[in-house]
Amino acid sequence: MRIDPAGWPFITGPLAPAAVLAAAGRSSGRRGPRLAAWPFAVLSAYMALFFRDPDRRCDTVPPAPDDVLSPADGMVMVAGEPQEGVAPEGDWQQVSVFLSVVDVHVNRSPYHGEVVQSSYRKGSFLAAYRKESAHRNERSELWLRDGDRTVVFRQIVGVLARRIVTRTGVGRQLATGERMGLMKFGSRMDVFVPRDCTVLVRVGQRVRGGETVIARWSDAR
Repeated sequence: MRIDPAGWPFITGPLAPAAVLAAAGRSSGRRGPRLAAWPFAVLSAYMALFFRDPDRRCDTVPPAPDDVLSPADGMVMVAGEPQEGVAPEGDWQQVSVFLSVVDVHVNRSPYHGEVVQSSYRKGSFLAAYRKESAHRNERSELWLRDGDRTVVFRQIVGVLARRIVTRTGVGRQLATGERMGLMKFGSRMDVFVPRDCTVLVRVGQRVRGGETVIARWSDAR
């Protein structure tokens, strides 16, 4: 399976002490060093799991032009009316997805169009499932526009996350479902769509990035 490039330092780092301890155990005949190597090996395996980057349906089949896809794997926390003080200025609907530490953390663009605005803000590291995390935590925000259609989405880090990776910027054209970054170790994604979209997911639903349709424009082109 493909591994996101950002994960390799976290995967290979624990392997060095694991190899040293395993070698020491073999040369000495003692079990202690070999047993001590196992936690490092398990940590490396978990990092490989965390930074996995599987292909999704959108990578082979172009999504419908009116569909807004989930930008990440996880559990829907908000679906419909926006949380107070969280949405950008304007009249929006909100879909928020919480990513646990075992979910795929590669993020995808929920819609297609040009990135017309990008911002990054430092902040706290509250648990990503808490409402306050949406406006207090470190986050990256992107505005995506296609003609008269605009979608806003945010990468928001959680209590364990310490870095947002955003691999796009103003002027970049994104396709629906295109990989655009990741968040490290537990976080949330917020997507804001206009009122002329129909939200198709519910709170508590599991979604898959690049596959689950979370909203759809009613004025189909």
